[in-house]
Amino acid sequence: MNPSIAIVGSGAIGTYYGARLALAGADVRFLMRGDLAAVRSHGLTLREKDGVRRLPQVAAFATTGEIGPVDVVVITLKTTANGELARLLPPLLGPDTMVLTLQNGLGSDEFMAALVGAERVLGGLCFISIMRTAPGEVTGYHSPGVLTLGEFGRPVLDRTRALAALFTGAGVDCRPVDSLAEARWRKLVWNIPFNGLTLEHGITVEDVLADAALTAELRGLMDEVAGAAGRLGFFIPEKFIQSQIDVTRPMGPYRPSSAVDHLAGREVEVEAIWGEPLRRAQAAGLAMPRLGRLYARLKELTAR
Repeated sequence: MNPSIAIVGSGAIGTYYGARLALAGADVRFLMRGDLAAVRSHGLTLREKDGVRRLPQVAAFATTGEIGPVDVVVITLKTTANGELARLLPPLLGPDTMVLTLQNGLGSDEFMAALVGAERVLGGLCFISIMRTAPGEVTGYHSPGVLTLGEFGRPVLDRTRALAALFTGAGVDCRPVDSLAEARWRKLVWNIPFNGLTLEHGITVEDVLADAALTAELRGLMDEVAGAAGRLGFFIPEKFIQSQIDVTRPMGPYRPSSAVDHLAGREVEVEAIWGEPLRRAQAAGLAMPRLGRLYARLKELTAR
């Protein structure tokens, strides 16, 4: 399997996984905006603890019309930019094109299914710490991490395994799962408290874990998320919850993407990461007072 792959959203996540796949020999085509000229001139650079990898020749394009139909579209745009997809996606779609959304929070799978058809849609969760540190350059702090892949509303198919094998061949620990919805709730166990508290207080994950009161709030939020997942039929064990704290301690003074976006004056994915999980829990009859307070505070902060 050597599919053609379009990366739509060439920020840190899109650049990282796209470059990894291209370095392994895959046919990867990047939709670029601000970095287009720099990438065409100098290529892409991945800086990780085990060394620096450079991709000198990059298939970078300004429009999806220039890219044309591909076998796999990987969506790594922020969910706040999903309104652009109705324009961006059609030129990329052939009869059997798969659309893989690596977006945060809840709601992106349903949005994509309504846009391109549920049969095309897969979702993925990126457990990784990376940042875009210069045009065409990504630095990994906890990479390659783990990538979880699942089908929207279906168990794993042969195509899911083949796509996971492609990522694995590029050096990414990629794991297919039968329940994409459960995997998304598991990711929220980390995303809701760590993204939220670092944004709210203007600090790093290291600062959160060094403060007893914030660590207690962090753990309370994690328990609320696990409780909401359980109410919706997705079991998240205590061992998994504690592991999310344990894997974060070695990250040091890491600032998650939502806090970085807020400091840079960019839109934050408030609805996908905090609002939609809260609404789904409330619709199932479950109160989430900690998440409710955090969601209200983040809406206030990001509206300024």
